[in-house]
Amino acid sequence: MPNIDAGLKNMMAIEGALGAAVVDYNSGMSLGSLNSTSGLDLDVAAAGNTEVVRAKMRTMDQLGLKQGLEDILISLSGQYHLIRPLTNRKGQGLFLYLALDRARANLALARHRLKGIEEELEV
Repeated sequence: MPNIDAGLKNMMAIEGALGAAVVDYNSGMSLGSLNSTSGLDLDVAAAGNTEVVRAKMRTMDQLGLKQGLEDILISLSGQYHLIRPLTNRKGQGLFLYLALDRARANLALARHRLKGIEEELEV
């Protein structure tokens, strides 16, 4: 089972990866991050995407949706941003964040790989 550092390295090995983080959405703090570009501030991304996750979970609760949240996709003109809340008991309150270069990434493959990393991650 990979730990957070190994999980981050696996996330950055996904084609087109620009940055990766494991984030606590209760505090908005990153537990670890890796970045391949200076143009992406992962601390700001962690804090901002915490608000996205909280808003989505609140909305699902208000709608009475009992389904699990697999991931959230934010599409920008040049990037994809994937947010994947951890579902195992030890990972409650955490999410994986992956920023991808849209021109180099395969979104379906990235989602598949991120799911596999989430399933194997030991926190």
